Amino acid sequence: MILKKRSLSFLVIALVYVLAVLAGVFVFDYFKGLLGVTDKSCVVGLPFLLPLLLADVAATILVFIFSLIFKNASVYDPYWSVQPPVILSLALSRCGSSLLGLLIFAAVLFWGLRLTANWAYTFKGLDFQDWRYSMLHEKTGKIYLLINFLGIHLFPTIVVYLCVLPAVAVVYFGPAFRPLCSVFLLLCFGATVCQGIADSQMHVFRSKGKGGFIRTGLWKHSRHPNYACEILMWWGVALTSLSAMPEKWFLCAGAVVNTLMFFFVSIPMADKRQSRKPGFEEYKKSTRML
Repeated sequence: MILKKRSLSFLVIALVYVLAVLAGVFVFDYFKGLLGVTDKSCVVGLPFLLPLLLADVAATILVFIFSLIFKNASVYDPYWSVQPPVILSLALSRCGSSLLGLLIFAAVLFWGLRLTANWAYTFKGLDFQDWRYSMLHEKTGKIYLLINFLGIHLFPTIVVYLCVLPAVAVVYFGPAFRPLCSVFLLLCFGATVCQGIADSQMHVFRSKGKGGFIRTGLWKHSRHPNYACEILMWWGVALTSLSAMPEKWFLCAGAVVNTLMFFFVSIPMADKRQSRKPGFEEYKKSTRML
């Protein structure tokens, strides 16, 4: 089958995401006009939240439709890392930029490029689907369509939407750079670098085909260093925003929700799969979760 060719699959995914971005921008502008939101009005409130959310959901729905066409929920996989830089690019184009706005955009862009590159490295083609989605399909049966849309597509979109809002607020309001912001921006960049190191170490381990558990590098100290760094990345974004705009503390909700998602969904699923391997209990006792 022609879609088994990796290069063509890349092209298809790229086209899907171009369409998703265009759909999102169209919906954002449409509802912004409908609600009477102007670019200048962003300095007196948070009127962009609803149009931005609706645009995000519209883009997700379009990606979901293509995942049904290709019978592969992994069409959504790049969305997690593509969505935040696109949202911030849209915000920068509409409200201008400040020093802190550009710095937080750079941090999110660096994270997004690295994570997208990791996805591209592991991407095998449109005939391969993430094991978690296949497992959910087997377990949920007839209601998988609903689980697919709400759990695999919409829920992560909402989580990342909440996570990126502090950065969007920084771009829209243009607060002054404060010394403490540099600490949390460094946390963002450091978390991204460490996440890249963890992913590289895992790729090398898997390429050797020995099986078992990785106990070297960052993985010697944590069962999920990549997840730990993902959590730290978004806390870095949230705390950067909080340092500049302490009155908007509620924007830290995204980092909280993201942390809870990893603790109660992502990590338990990964550990359950690992538990099938001999020696998992000993490995679990001797290696911290994060």
